Amino acid sequence: MSKAGTPARCAALVGSYTSGKTTLLEAMLKAAGTLQRKGSVNDGNSVGDAGPEARAHGMSAELNVAHADYLGDQWYFLDCPGSIELAQEARDALMAADVAVIVAEPELEKAVALSPLFRFLEDQGIPHMLFINKMDKATARVRDILAAIQEYSSRPLVLRQVPMRDGEDVVGAVDLVSERAWQYQEHKPSNLVEMPDSMRDRESEARQEMLEALADFDDALLEELLEDKVPANDEVYAQLEKDLAEDLIVPVFLGSAEHDNGIHRLLKALRHEVPGPDAAMERLGLPSAPMVASIVKTFHLPHTGKVSVARVWRGEIKEGASFDGERASALLRLQGGHQEKVAKASAGEIVGLGRLESLRTGDIIGEGGKLGDLELERPAPLTPVYALAIQPVNRQDEVKLTGSLAKLMEEDPSLSVEHSPDTHQMLLWGQGNIHLQLAAERLKNKYHVEVATEPARPAYKETIRRGTKYHSRYKRQTGGHGQFADIHVEIQPVPRGEGFAFHDKIVGGVVPRQYIPAVEHGVKESLHQGPLGFPVVDVSVTLYDGQHHSVDSSEMAFKIAGRQAMSDALPECQPVLLEPISEVTIAVPNAYTSKVHTLISGRRGQVLGFDARAGWQGWDEVKAFLPQSETLDLILELRSLSQGVGTFSAKFDHLQELTGKPAERVKEMVRQAAQ
Repeated sequence: MSKAGTPARCAALVGSYTSGKTTLLEAMLKAAGTLQRKGSVNDGNSVGDAGPEARAHGMSAELNVAHADYLGDQWYFLDCPGSIELAQEARDALMAADVAVIVAEPELEKAVALSPLFRFLEDQGIPHMLFINKMDKATARVRDILAAIQEYSSRPLVLRQVPMRDGEDVVGAVDLVSERAWQYQEHKPSNLVEMPDSMRDRESEARQEMLEALADFDDALLEELLEDKVPANDEVYAQLEKDLAEDLIVPVFLGSAEHDNGIHRLLKALRHEVPGPDAAMERLGLPSAPMVASIVKTFHLPHTGKVSVARVWRGEIKEGASFDGERASALLRLQGGHQEKVAKASAGEIVGLGRLESLRTGDIIGEGGKLGDLELERPAPLTPVYALAIQPVNRQDEVKLTGSLAKLMEEDPSLSVEHSPDTHQMLLWGQGNIHLQLAAERLKNKYHVEVATEPARPAYKETIRRGTKYHSRYKRQTGGHGQFADIHVEIQPVPRGEGFAFHDKIVGGVVPRQYIPAVEHGVKESLHQGPLGFPVVDVSVTLYDGQHHSVDSSEMAFKIAGRQAMSDALPECQPVLLEPISEVTIAVPNAYTSKVHTLISGRRGQVLGFDARAGWQGWDEVKAFLPQSETLDLILELRSLSQGVGTFSAKFDHLQELTGKPAERVKEMVRQAAQ
């Protein structure tokens, strides 16, 4: 509990890669007195970005939890990865937060990168603020920055401060409610100063805009403004608190985390205006019970084992607590990569529960165990858009790899594994190349399983253009009973998509009934790999004649004869390569729609049409047919042309003949692989 007796609260720091979230966390912890000296992301000694993968890549690679006391209130901060490829981490963390602080850069062209984040917060009804970071480097005006970001937020952005400038440099800010001016000091709290006369008109205009935005949600305030009355500051603060809690507005603050500018203003706004965990409980539909907690994240740590990160919504969890017959090995308070054992965790706090194997992310627990079959309503796992084929470097690690992948997927539900029946590859699916490389590094660092990766291969098939008849005889004398089978088959192409058909037209018992299934079995086996090196589809085989021997014939002999007939005959049937065609739906902000059309045509695709993306302001969806081979790395180019936010989904639609140079490249690939 906080010193004032109120439950601890939780703020999630979210935003785009390079926006400065981890630096902001360091600044907030220092401002609260938790840190005497700020760490640095570049130096690898920050509270956030604590894992080895984060240190190696210089970026947030997974969720980090930190805590602080500020003016008697206890706070937990969730530092979320900013990479679009790690969005699942941020989404899951947000379900445990009372408020989200969106960290944005003051660059107009980067506003679009916040679009998926705004959409998710709005869909979930999570209160959120905007902190425009790096104001010391801003070249655009604040009003232009807000206008650019407002295009992607359906909630009004309500400016809470206006910058004070000395020439082009931002040297402070004026609070629009209290109308007090604060001058920044390098790595120190700001000084209260007199508002410059040159700012008064701009401040008055901005304050009126703020009040008018609030008046849209309060008739009493609207009436005061219409009567030219100046509302009391307490009334304005109360309205801001109410509107934030109801997710009606997005308050906007300014500062520079690197220089510790604007940090205390942000912390005080969090302290006074953010609702407690009861509001989040209601939003999440959590049950009323003496003790309620939810598992919001699962970690598997090298020395600690499984840690279930829980937010306690009501009541408390004590050291040694048991859930469904399992006793927690420890109660851990997390501070980045450090864990500290604690005796209890009270309402609002976030704590790690050691080695509770039965708990899964999303479980809702009460005193003694899970609360029935209830689960936290979590966002659906992101659709996988990129795959790598993996295999253990050491073949003895195959079983170990399976268990390690299961743990990775428990930590991160946007990872998935597929065994391709067509290419025989084990595919690790995720959100992009960085996402999957991080997964491979964790396999090595955490579980000591090193994997080799290679690109996923398309599921090519082959078929035939013309039919033939073929006589196959299998005869072998080995002493004693021999092997004998003699068959006549007719092979014909069938319309695309009809698959394989086997017909029995034997008359007079020339091939006994008990051997006919063996022929079919042998034929099917031969279709697994045709003359071009791929599975054969859309073929009809008719068995119409043959011979047998009363002693030497057997099921095995007829199976071999069937396989031999296909292997010998298919090359004479004008085999042709088939490539899988996917129906693809690409979603991008409409400023990039024309570029998507160009991308599709450059990848041998066919645009089917496009329309506005339902529920997404300023976005389009483009539907197209695209060869599967062109979708394997599609996300990389798509993100490159759309400020990182473009995405797509794909599903198999049909097979299509592949000829010319593309077909020759595929055949050459098969020839090289066979060498």
